[in-house]
Amino acid sequence: MFQKLIAESTAKSPWLFHINSGSCNGCDIELVAILTPRYDVERLGFKLAGSPRQADIVVVTGPVTKQSLNRVLSTISQVPEPRCIVTMGSCPQSGNVFKGSYSVCAPLSQYVHVDVDIAGCAPKPEAIIDGLAKATKILKEKRGRM
Repeated sequence: MFQKLIAESTAKSPWLFHINSGSCNGCDIELVAILTPRYDVERLGFKLAGSPRQADIVVVTGPVTKQSLNRVLSTISQVPEPRCIVTMGSCPQSGNVFKGSYSVCAPLSQYVHVDVDIAGCAPKPEAIIDGLAKATKILKEKRGRM
């Protein structure tokens, strides 16, 4: 009984954990912008989690650097299954202007399955909200399969 109640209540309020893997902070600022009263994604149930163990969705920004790669993968592994991994911006998807650099290991999809890619440099708040809505649907499907 309690498991069903927990599953129903968490389906509509996914918690996000943000990982900055070496970004210029452009995407980070846009992620913070969607939490402000203008866009207010908390009305849709999204909330930033203080710990990866409390999160449902992981949002990764920035090119994955050699220095941050192990930390990013370790943090992602701490998020309980089912989880949804979202890359935000062009850097974690392709490396963007940093591609080919000696210190960049992008794309993140080489190391872990990425569920949603939010394109742009930096992506618009509307695109971020749309990507998070897609991540919520994928998360719901994953929970249904469990």
